[in-house]
Amino acid sequence: MIPTFTLIVAFAVALFMGLNIGGNNAAAAMGAAYGAKVRTKYQAVLLIGTFSFLGAVISGGAVIKTLGSGILPEGTLLLEGAIVAVGAAAITVFLANILRIPVSTSQASVGSIVGIGLFLGASKLNVHTLGTIVVWWVVTPLLAWVLAYLMGKYLYTDILIWIADHSRSEASIKKSLSILLTISGSYVAYTAGANHAGIVVGPFVGADNTISSFYGAVFGGLAIGFGALLMGGRILDTVGNDICELCVIRATFVEFVAALIVHIATILGIPVSLGEIVTAGVIGIGCANSGMHIIRSTTVKKIMIAWFISPLLAGSVAFALMKLIS
Repeated sequence: MIPTFTLIVAFAVALFMGLNIGGNNAAAAMGAAYGAKVRTKYQAVLLIGTFSFLGAVISGGAVIKTLGSGILPEGTLLLEGAIVAVGAAAITVFLANILRIPVSTSQASVGSIVGIGLFLGASKLNVHTLGTIVVWWVVTPLLAWVLAYLMGKYLYTDILIWIADHSRSEASIKKSLSILLTISGSYVAYTAGANHAGIVVGPFVGADNTISSFYGAVFGGLAIGFGALLMGGRILDTVGNDICELCVIRATFVEFVAALIVHIATILGIPVSLGEIVTAGVIGIGCANSGMHIIRSTTVKKIMIAWFISPLLAGSVAFALMKLIS
């Protein structure tokens, strides 16, 4: 029988993690549209909240399974270990939110689980699954950058000409693009919820049968949605304004590319960084548009450092906490 107090702590930690994900990575998904000045902050966070919840409930099961029993065998983590895993990642993301940096919550989450695995014995870690996840972490932002750069360099002008030839007025062009960007942004938010629900509740689903996968997805989706509504506006400024200027067409392309990449990873059960992928796409568009000099190097440098540090910090915190409670 699990003590009531331990259960309360577990759900409090999961809620804290979900709120921070909603404020960080899911909000970063809307940075492209916000930077293009098509949506206000309120509209952006409302879309994030709604579609993140739907994505978590409908498509969140695969990533929940990976983080629950894919890196460490099912039953390896007790409830206390799951609290440490989610808590260590949440601390890392919370610090990033304070600094207004869109770090990788997936990397922090996986890093914390690996830290616990190292504490329990490295032989318990599923090296094949872990290696696959790391490869996706490297490939996905590179792919987003390449696709965004190619679009900005070689397709952007042709797209503008095609739109002009098939539209009656400037107002109709703007309306069509706004609708398209709303669709793409909603798709991004959906994939954010689907991929990141596992980060919120995956370890708890794999520990002591604390919660089922479905109800875990519902809880994770609600937490992420509320996090976007409460804290999403801060990271929007960093991704939407501090890297480079975006027009509607470029923003739409960045969102579609990011959502498609994350959706494929989610189907395969791979936790990836939506914030990392979106930011890479924004940088790629910026490079193609006006060259490297338009990118504010201090912002990009901070983001890259955070991507590198987040799994190491989360893993170290998790390892230290396991030592402490044992």
